Amino acid sequence: MSQKTYCAGIIGLGFIGGADQVSGDALGQQVGHLDGTHVGALSNHPRVDLIAGSSRDPGRRERFTQRTGVRTYADWKEMLAREAFDIVSVATYAPVHAEITVACAERGIRAIYCEKPIATLVSDAERMVAACDNAGAILAINHNRRFNPTMRRLRDHIASGGLGDLTSASLQWGSGRLGNVGTHMIDTVRMLTGREVRAVSGSLDLAGRPDCRGPQFRDPGGWGMVRLDGGLIVTVDAADYARVPGQLTLNGTEGRAVVGSDVTLEYWDGRQEHWPEPDDGISSMDRAVEDIVAWLDNGAPFLYPGVEAARTFEAIVAFHASHARSAAWTDLPLSGADREIEVLSG
Repeated sequence: MSQKTYCAGIIGLGFIGGADQVSGDALGQQVGHLDGTHVGALSNHPRVDLIAGSSRDPGRRERFTQRTGVRTYADWKEMLAREAFDIVSVATYAPVHAEITVACAERGIRAIYCEKPIATLVSDAERMVAACDNAGAILAINHNRRFNPTMRRLRDHIASGGLGDLTSASLQWGSGRLGNVGTHMIDTVRMLTGREVRAVSGSLDLAGRPDCRGPQFRDPGGWGMVRLDGGLIVTVDAADYARVPGQLTLNGTEGRAVVGSDVTLEYWDGRQEHWPEPDDGISSMDRAVEDIVAWLDNGAPFLYPGVEAARTFEAIVAFHASHARSAAWTDLPLSGADREIEVLSG
């Protein structure tokens, strides 16, 4: 018996949505350096039919059609009204994620694959999760390490006691941008440890580095500490003009894991292991679409629901809330005015 083909669309045909290198040039980044794109991941799956895309930018629409032959719309609302989708990728800037995701869920689209960070307000993130839950849809956020087999292997290794009891962790990356870059790092440490963020003490870097996505965005870096379940402390070093490599280190009583693009395990008895990135040509975004299709097929468990991204985002907002109180420890979940802080990530 033949298996069903699922119809997909993309809202936002720029750098990661449409693999548009003209957009990448404006950001100073290369499409080829990405761990997948929405157009690539949807097109690569043999049972996903990419049928339409939308962008306000006529140049992006024209280049997308030239590359893919897929029809495009200037207005995403018109596209949703005229097309029948099973999957929609939301590859726009963060301030409009909530509006588009809620509209997709209310339209009956069963799988929404949204860019990170999930939103710019805690309330918007929660609204997205609730809309998808109420519609029986899944909300997948493109925190690509969640779908990386090496990261999943490390998660399982830690859970089985491979590093012993965890004693501390550290995160560092260059370019600041707690919302846009830090979302990957904080989400990864949550994934690998299986622990929730309970409090944040943070200071923002107010150097004022311009955001590569434009002056309408303001997403500073910073420094601080994150307290996870069990009192595990994670230090954060992410200055705006830092040039350090992106790296996550997890320390345990038996050894440590150093995570960059791959994983190095250093045990205190002298053993070492190196786990490289997969070299099979399958991106983490390809694997995310595989998980989405498996869920659409038969309800296979989807291991990364949108609520996880909402919790990661709340930890980022907590850095801003803590900074306003001279780095005082700020408990999660946030309450009162802290929930209204907007992180203007691109």
